[in-house]
Amino acid sequence: MSTATKNVVKKKPTKSVSSTENEIDYSLNDLLLRGRVSAQATSKELPSGDKVVEFRLIVTRAEREGVDTLDIAAWSAKSRKIALTLEGDEWVEISGSIHRRFWQSPTGVASRWQVAADEIVRI
Repeated sequence: MSTATKNVVKKKPTKSVSSTENEIDYSLNDLLLRGRVSAQATSKELPSGDKVVEFRLIVTRAEREGVDTLDIAAWSAKSRKIALTLEGDEWVEISGSIHRRFWQSPTGVASRWQVAADEIVRI
């Protein structure tokens, strides 16, 4: 391709499709976890004034040996209240969704994944 041809390449026009025009979103952010609480939950108030209770859940890997430890965040008043009563090694079932949280750290923007617990049930 010559230099003149490279500069004349035309792009196809793109059409923006809104969610009301036959677009179907098949994505789903809904999860169910069962595992053991690693330790007692901690409560904190964010600079925004929001309150959150956080704890970690230990889940066994189904496909191979080992476990994963997942960060759980309880945001609603009901889930915060239940989370604060949990003890280490207690078995629970968590339903919720996964979120990526961003914040400003001393070294710049930081992020982490966490499970936002909609419901916490002892099992």
